Amino acid sequence: MLFLSGMLPLPAAAADFRKCAVIVPDAERLACYDQTAAQLAQPPTAPVNAAQAISEPPPERVSVADSFLGKRWELDEGTKKGTFRFREYKPVYILPLHYSNNPNQSPASPAPGHSVPAPISTGSSEVKYQLSFKSKLWENILGDNGDLWFAYTQQSHWLLYNPEVSSPFRETNYEPELIFSLRTDTDLPGMRWRMLNLGLAHQSNGRGLPLSRSWNRVYAQFGLERDNLALLVRPWLRLPERSEKDDNPDITRYMGNGDVLLNYRRGEHVYAALGRYSLHGGRGAMQLSWTFPISHTLKGYVQAFSGYGENLVDYNHSLTSIGLGLSLQEWR
Repeated sequence: MLFLSGMLPLPAAAADFRKCAVIVPDAERLACYDQTAAQLAQPPTAPVNAAQAISEPPPERVSVADSFLGKRWELDEGTKKGTFRFREYKPVYILPLHYSNNPNQSPASPAPGHSVPAPISTGSSEVKYQLSFKSKLWENILGDNGDLWFAYTQQSHWLLYNPEVSSPFRETNYEPELIFSLRTDTDLPGMRWRMLNLGLAHQSNGRGLPLSRSWNRVYAQFGLERDNLALLVRPWLRLPERSEKDDNPDITRYMGNGDVLLNYRRGEHVYAALGRYSLHGGRGAMQLSWTFPISHTLKGYVQAFSGYGENLVDYNHSLTSIGLGLSLQEWR
């Protein structure tokens, strides 16, 4: 069908002019012609295929729910998956090759009865691995916002290459947490403040004297994001314990008053830096990691650590270590 001015079909335009031609009074007939001409002079509109308009929905607007933190913490309605299901939390990895330049042969603590009487057998090479998950206990506590999570992380150091002492586990740390996660979505200079996590964490190694170590903390974690970069800032406060129950009274002087995690994703590669620092002890630690693809389903993992507190029994012992292995789950 032919169109006039890209808008009206010619038969329709001719019908309008014929209606004007039968009007007898000159003034009214002229006004009809002027009105029809004005309609034809309007800007053209592209014809719409009705079937296409029905079958093709309008394009969806990009939402903050597509963000890395938004998906991992289910901050938006489109990302929520319900309660009591396993989710990613901290990295899950195994490092069959893990070397330390200064293994701790004399673990000690200022608490009475918490120092080994003689050096213990250890080694520079070991296997290090970590398991971690979280599960949502309560969803949308505050209307469409606020979730309560349970999280658990376990890190182990296994003296696999020391058969002289039957290859024992040198240290295993257990860390359960309760976390209340709140969506904030506030624009800050250069970044977007996506969430606030309020947490209660217990960490211990489950051992008897003289190697027993444990502490409890409350923290606030601020999650910020920009493109492929995520920043998690977490100051904490240690909960006080009675002196006779305190395995490590000076732990914050070494483990610090909080940590900062920087996570950058570039394609299949993930780079992360985790730092701790003690404001009143002047000590801390830095951990760098790199996750990279090996195959379609397999990812390699490199981790380097330097400072105090790679694990609880070494909380006041400084060392540098490097490990190579496999990543089974990346940073949150």
